[in-house]
Amino acid sequence: MNAKEYLSQAYHIDQRIDCKMEQIKSLRCLATKVNSVMSDMPKGNQNHNIMEKNIAAIIDLENEINADVNKLLNLKKEVASVVRKIGNPEYQTLLELRYLNFVGWEEIANKMGYSLPHIFRIHVRALNYLKFLKKDESK
Repeated sequence: MNAKEYLSQAYHIDQRIDCKMEQIKSLRCLATKVNSVMSDMPKGNQNHNIMEKNIAAIIDLENEINADVNKLLNLKKEVASVVRKIGNPEYQTLLELRYLNFVGWEEIANKMGYSLPHIFRIHVRALNYLKFLKKDESK
């Protein structure tokens, strides 16, 4: 795994969490629809079974989200620790904005006061510096 792939892991976990949150919203919406359709007329336990299945699916997804959030927090701590080892504050700022805060390139350029091409050059240098650190630590 190269430096960029390593740093990008947190973003991908964050995206999966967002996707699962949307699924929960959808399941909750379905559960409320089932509740509103239920009537006082005796029809058996079919509506209750559907509602139970929806609630179970919501709980399962919430548990997955909690596990993903824990994984994301641990990974962010790890990435932050790696980024702090870089001696160059400019590299640190860029990598933190991009890979811990998930800020877009244009906004990073604005925040740091550089042109977009210059931000890309700094990014390449920062990734190369991480490769150097990794090689240095493995000795």
